[in-house]
Amino acid sequence: MAVPSLRIILRRTSPSASERLHLRRLCTTVLDHDAAPAPPLSFALPCIEPSDDADSISQILLCHHNPFHVMESSLQLHGVSLSPGLLHQSLLRLRHSSKVALALFNYAKSLPSPPLTPTSYDLLIDILGKVRQFDVVWQLIVEMDQNNCPPSTTTFLILVRRLIAAGLTRQAVRAFDDMESFVDQKAGNMEYSYLLDTLCKYGYVKLAVEIFNQRKSSGVFEPDAKMYTILIYGWCKIGRIDMGERFLNEMIERGIEPHVVTYNVLLNGICRRASLHPDGRFERTLRAADKVFDEMRYRGIEPDVTSYSIVLHVYSRAHKPELSLDKLKMMRERGICPSVATYTSVVKCLCSCGRIQDAEELLAEMVRSGVSPCAATYNCFFKEYRGRKDVEGAIRFYRKMKEDNMCVPTMHTYNILIGMFAKFDYMGMVKEIWEDMKKGGTGPDLDSYTLLVHELCKKERWREACKYFVEMIEKGFLPQKISFETLYRGLIQSDKMRTWNRLKKKLDAESITFGSEFQKYQLKPYRR
Repeated sequence: MAVPSLRIILRRTSPSASERLHLRRLCTTVLDHDAAPAPPLSFALPCIEPSDDADSISQILLCHHNPFHVMESSLQLHGVSLSPGLLHQSLLRLRHSSKVALALFNYAKSLPSPPLTPTSYDLLIDILGKVRQFDVVWQLIVEMDQNNCPPSTTTFLILVRRLIAAGLTRQAVRAFDDMESFVDQKAGNMEYSYLLDTLCKYGYVKLAVEIFNQRKSSGVFEPDAKMYTILIYGWCKIGRIDMGERFLNEMIERGIEPHVVTYNVLLNGICRRASLHPDGRFERTLRAADKVFDEMRYRGIEPDVTSYSIVLHVYSRAHKPELSLDKLKMMRERGICPSVATYTSVVKCLCSCGRIQDAEELLAEMVRSGVSPCAATYNCFFKEYRGRKDVEGAIRFYRKMKEDNMCVPTMHTYNILIGMFAKFDYMGMVKEIWEDMKKGGTGPDLDSYTLLVHELCKKERWREACKYFVEMIEKGFLPQKISFETLYRGLIQSDKMRTWNRLKKKLDAESITFGSEFQKYQLKPYRR
């Protein structure tokens, strides 16, 4: 398909991609930036792949879709053969614009030969679940069942994850149990592991344990090492190391052998949550870590690079750069190749101790060793520049990051920079980063808009604040209550009542037209 032939006809108009879109990896993130290898999951969503056609479609839709005109934003694509693969890639690029994604999906459904697959539905369900449109999600699931495109395990696990992320844990468990009514197979160990893992990752370990005990007692599944490791991780995440050790002992008593990931999870819990000041507590934490190492060796399990990285992170948190560097050297001497997480911990330590130059030298050494830095590595520098209020240093390093092209910034990276540059009134850089986010397909997301609107309100730049606030709603994001209150209070106090009335009128119109545009779906209007 030739891209120049792409045209979107709209009766009225108004005034991107390397980040992976997938389900959370099953257990266990032993460092924030070093997840354990994921098992082969049958319920992973597709990732963004290079596609000029998908880039063109998504960019034109984002520029021309206008939700304030009833039904006039309906898509009329001409000269485009919309295949399932192209639809998937376009939806992935529209994942931060739920309304536009839904409009594209509706257009695809109206074609004589709809290019819809279970994956198309799964992608849209994930997008709408992110903005908490769960009534629509259930409508889509029922629609799948009626259109001979039955929902799969993937569909329900996506829904379960989004419900848990929204704090709707009991609804998530009910949805998980309802899966059997739609899917011709019972949930097995892998599906239960995913449910427990997601609950634990979001801090609902007590509910996870309740489900584990109930289903285990009724013989629904046979517990395995993965399930116990997930629960140990959950207890450690909320600081209950004693309960983590208790589940480790129960696991061993049942004849289930723990593996290196199990011990790394426990080790991480001991080291991550420990207070390291004064030095007596630091040394006590190291002794507790040594006991875990001793038990691992007693059971014939050799600590891996992650095990050593966790301990090295203790030195980093304690702000002991020399000890961190010595530990890194010791790992190399023992033939243990440091990972990106290992280097990132040392870089973080050096940055937090003000040794930016040394951190940059270590970054260069890391690249020479064949280890590519990740976004978390660069974030250490940006956070230090933010702490120093060194805006020029942050700009220089951001330009270097783009020039080196070693990794793609994450939303967290972009939001650190947006918050920093907006705070210090470097709006030119904010606009540059905003455009970089759009081009890379990464964002902006709800946090980006919230950060920017709040900073603009602080500076009493009401026109720009209102512009981004409306744009946020147009993209399908539900603003936080504090954003409404901040903007309202600021406009009233600044005697901008007419501006507030115009904004409110526009939001009311959006509330009505949003429902009219998608009459078939029970969409909640984006207002509070």
